[in-house]
Amino acid sequence: MDDKGWRFPTEEELKSLHSKDDVSLGTPDHLYGFSRIRELYFKADPDYSGRFTVPVLWDKKEQTIVNNESSEIIRMLNTEFNSILPSEYAELDLVPKDLEKQIDEINGWVYDNINNGVYKTGFASKQEVYDKECKNVFKHLDKVEELLKQNHEKDKKNEFLLGNTLTEADIRLFTTIIRFDPVYVQHFKCNIGMIRSHYPYLHNWLRLLYWHIPGFQETTDFGHIKKHYTKSHTKINPYGITPLGPVPNILPLDA
Repeated sequence: MDDKGWRFPTEEELKSLHSKDDVSLGTPDHLYGFSRIRELYFKADPDYSGRFTVPVLWDKKEQTIVNNESSEIIRMLNTEFNSILPSEYAELDLVPKDLEKQIDEINGWVYDNINNGVYKTGFASKQEVYDKECKNVFKHLDKVEELLKQNHEKDKKNEFLLGNTLTEADIRLFTTIIRFDPVYVQHFKCNIGMIRSHYPYLHNWLRLLYWHIPGFQETTDFGHIKKHYTKSHTKINPYGITPLGPVPNILPLDA
């Protein structure tokens, strides 16, 4: 992403990669060969005048945008495509009815204070705002840590935010926690502590998802994550330097 918004990699950039499986520069637009996400918005509506945000859920048949709000897209993906999925995937329910209220409650404070909290910290332009937002992020990381600790003390099989059941709440938190040590500590100055050294229960939860639950590791590319942040935010990182550490980006489960 640059000052013109989210872009797709060019053919020349892709040729520079060592492997066709390397997605550190992102993936190209396989449908239309567009160079910018804004082109999709204009294809859906030539008179569009809003923001060009990601993610985008695109309907290939109708050639239009179905939704561009991440919280709504992830909820839709839980059920809306079950009729065309293999049974083992269709039967997976990340928002079971008996836990939906608790999931929504956790999602609410996690989004406001952690998912979005790192951005409010990183883009703060006044010291007092930064101080307030940074402390708030860690206050709520403490809250997650305590929740996981209490779950574990009740039953060692309780490895997730809501006991022994993986839910949408875990997935929505994962996207921030997997980026925390490699990016947010240095890039957004969320540096009161690190997940790996200050939050043992949260650290175990993160590594369990990444190393043992299918889908998490396969959809995480640390090179892409780090380059996106360090090359996109020129006010924060004007020279576009991408730090080498931490090494490794995530520790093994038995570390």
